[in-house]
This record gives sequence, C-alpha cells and structure tokens, in this order.
Amino acid sequence: MTVRFFHTSDWHLGQFFHNHERDYEHQHFLAWLLKQIQDKQPHALLIAGDIFDVVNPASTAQKQLYQFLADAHAIAPHMQTLMIAGNHDSGYRIEQVEPFLAKFNAKAVGVIGKTTAQEFDLSRLLVPIVDQTGHTLAWCLTLPYLRSAEITGLNQYTSNSQNAIAYLHQQLISEAKARKQPDQALILMSHAHMQGAQTSDSERPIVIGHEEALSTALFDEAIDYVALGHLHKPQKVGQAHIRYSGSPIPLSFSERDYKHQILEVTIDPTLQGEHRVHCEALLIPRQVDLIRVREDLPQLIPALHALPKGEIENVAARHFIEIEYRSDAPPPIDLRQQIEHALPPKRYRLLRISRIYDKQTAPSTTSAIDLEPPTPEGLFDDLWEKMGYRLDPDVQRDFQQLLAEAQQALDEQQG
Repeated sequence: MTVRFFHTSDWHLGQFFHNHERDYEHQHFLAWLLKQIQDKQPHALLIAGDIFDVVNPASTAQKQLYQFLADAHAIAPHMQTLMIAGNHDSGYRIEQVEPFLAKFNAKAVGVIGKTTAQEFDLSRLLVPIVDQTGHTLAWCLTLPYLRSAEITGLNQYTSNSQNAIAYLHQQLISEAKARKQPDQALILMSHAHMQGAQTSDSERPIVIGHEEALSTALFDEAIDYVALGHLHKPQKVGQAHIRYSGSPIPLSFSERDYKHQILEVTIDPTLQGEHRVHCEALLIPRQVDLIRVREDLPQLIPALHALPKGEIENVAARHFIEIEYRSDAPPPIDLRQQIEHALPPKRYRLLRISRIYDKQTAPSTTSAIDLEPPTPEGLFDDLWEKMGYRLDPDVQRDFQQLLAEAQQALDEQQG
C-alpha cells in the first residue's frame, strides 16, 4: 500500500543570528507546516535532526516544538511524527519526554542504545509507520547523529567509528529487510554529512574518525528513500531517492538564495523503478529576507537610499542586511552613522559592515564590523593566518576533530 510522508530537518529552533532571535520566523514556518499537514493529511512527518539549535534549548524553543506537536495531532490525529537527534541536539534530552510525545503520536530517537554490551538495540531504531487501521505501510530506520563514544568498542566489528557506522547500517538494514513484507516500504532517516553534498557556512562540522563525510554505499538498494538531515541546502545526493530536505529558514547569508522547502514523498511498493518513489518540493514562504549590499564606497550611500522603503513595526519581522564596500582609501570615521542614516527607517536590521580590499594592495580581503560572537573555527583560522602560515587542510581537519570531541564531551555532560 502507498505511504505518504513529509521530510523536513534542521529547524534549529532557538537560533540567534548575530544576536537576533528567530522565533518569529520559526513560528511562521510552523504555522505554514500545520496548514500543509491539514491539507495533505500525510501518514507521517519525519524530522531528520537538529530540531533545536543548542543542546540546552531555551524554554521558548521547547514550547514552540511541543505546541506544534499538539496542534499537528489535533488536525491530523493519525499522523505519526518521528524525530531523530542531530549534532546540535541532546539525544537524551529529546527522549526524556517520551510519555508526553506518545500522547501526540510522536516519537523521538536520540541515542542508539544497546541490548547487551556487544550489540546495538536494533528494535528501538525500527519504527513502523501505520495507516488508520493499524496496518504497517513502511518501516522507518531511525539513525540519530552517531557519536563515536556511543557506537565504538562493542565488538570486533566496531573497533573504530567508520567500522562501527558500516556495521550498524548493515545490521539495521538486514533486520529491516527481515521484517519487511512485500507491500511495505523501507525509509531510512539519518543525520549525517554525505560525500558529494554541498555545504553552507552555518553547519557545524561533523568529524567522525578524521573522516567527515559518509558514503551513500552504506544504503542498501532495498531502501526506498533516505531522509537526510544536517546540510541546509535542499539537494539529492547521487540518486533521486537520497535527499536532504534542507533548513526551513536561511541560517546564514550563504543560504539566502536557497529554495527552502519540505519534501512530500509518496512510495508505492507495488511499482518498480523510478515510478516507485515520487518526491514533490513544497516551497516555504520566507518572512524575513537576508539582503547583501555590495558597492564601491562612492556609490554605497545612494544604493542604500534606493532600497525598498516602508516601516515594519515588529522588529522581529524586519529584514537582515549586511553591507560590503570597496575602497582604496580609508573610510570616513562616521561611515557607520552615514549608513544608519541612509537606511530606510524601521525596515532593516543592520548586522555587518565589511570593507573589501584590493588583493594586490592589502594582506586580507575584508575588514568587518561584526556584532556576532566569534566561532572557535573563525578564531583558529584568524590566528593561523596572523602567524603567517598557509592554512593547511590537514591542520584544519585535526582542529575540527578536537572541537568535535570537545563538543561531544560537553553534550554528554549536559545530556
């Protein structure tokens, strides 16, 4: 029988962008998603990780999620909501409220779990998707973000992260195939960075055993659809049935041109080939734009005067803007004041002013006034360049490995 579901991911509820909260944008997205659920009545909603932006989300972010689940259940009581933890989430935290989630036909898988000291608990990772009569339409293989400490050292097949990941996929898919009936589909939901996929600059690197990206060879041909999370750009990876849904709102300026969407997926196990799986992108309306103005300094102020006007009373609804200007001469000392005066009032939130230098005449390409706190990666890169060294990819990868291990230790302490 046919199964229909929505695939979404990387909500990052509670995100702050250059010290500005995004609750307004997230609330509009969730209201839009509820309308799609009401109209389409899918069998399931799959949320492929990074539900929250931090492991200890603010109460407002948690309220947004739980109110959404309650509202979704009210308008589509037979729809199942399946969530997995991403690298930004605390897997233990999202599982702690399991009895509460069950009241809304929702389930969260945050950690892998083990049946014994030597084997993974495969049963808790295999979730049936059923219709209104209770008939199983599909099996969802739920794989949250795989932390090295959680999956290594069980047996001779899990001596390191890569071996453990391959072994876990092999065992889980084998168990799913054993349970699957001819009229049932297999869906794998995972939070991972896959080889060949395109990234943005707002994704926290996932480094597993010095190998950041995983191969799609992990996915057996018996899997009908792979619902991925972690990367924010909607995209296929290798094959049409292996997809990232992407984030619902742009989480950095590098994502401002993305076509943010959720995917409506239909699988008919009775069909063969390309007709078996159908995907349709449902584009998410954008409430707040990310605008970049890039001009030579003499043309900058006139360009700002020419921006669309019209006051927006709600500060959270005003558009984000960053400004880049080119100039060989030092800028006037009151440039920021000139820029703020030139911007149409009560319409934009100024985030960043950057000067772009001529590469032939300056040691660096930009000089920025930025209100966003520095990231560990940015501080490391800046320090490396100031010491006069060429940024070596191996050194950068080693630093990211150390950073990931530190984040993992912090997540475990706070989980």
